[in-house]
Amino acid sequence: MSEFVVSPKIYFTIFSCLLVLTALTVAAATVDLGRFNVVVALGIAGVKGSLVLLYFMHLRYSQKLTWLVVAGAFVWLFILIGLTMSDELTRHWLMMAGR
Repeated sequence: MSEFVVSPKIYFTIFSCLLVLTALTVAAATVDLGRFNVVVALGIAGVKGSLVLLYFMHLRYSQKLTWLVVAGAFVWLFILIGLTMSDELTRHWLMMAGR
């Protein structure tokens, strides 16, 4: 099986992007954006996570079956987050009924 060889230049470029995004995360934490602080932080974290998945975990050059497994993991993650959020968003209903 032949594997794609990634040049060190790409690794250093991705590493530099990760460092810039980390500095951007720290800078965004010092700015009061109200409710959008979480949105900005999660957006930056999503970009950093996808860079790590694609390049450092070699997902970009892998087979379609690997992409399917990763997609299934993300579907499962979104299901768990959705169930957790539905529980969290409805907890105040119990407090209101107990009055």
